[in-house]
Amino acid sequence: MCLAVPGLIVSIIEPPPQQEEAYLFRSGKVSFGGIVKEVNLACVPDAVVGDYVVVHVGFALSVLDEEEAQQTLQDLRQLGVSA
Repeated sequence: MCLAVPGLIVSIIEPPPQQEEAYLFRSGKVSFGGIVKEVNLACVPDAVVGDYVVVHVGFALSVLDEEEAQQTLQDLRQLGVSA
């Protein structure tokens, strides 16, 4: 079973624009309940600091609103999963 977890983007690292296919290397620091990891943001080009993103194996797959993210985190806590 695979699990994607919501996290909050706290900073974005933009690659140099002259780098070939720079959008593939866009990344950011994402907080998962205080644990911050670097995540690839290529699949969510419109994501900004303060957005919640769904992350699976180091890649942000989609942006979701805060209410949905908080509900998902609450559901995970009820299942005994710390996210």
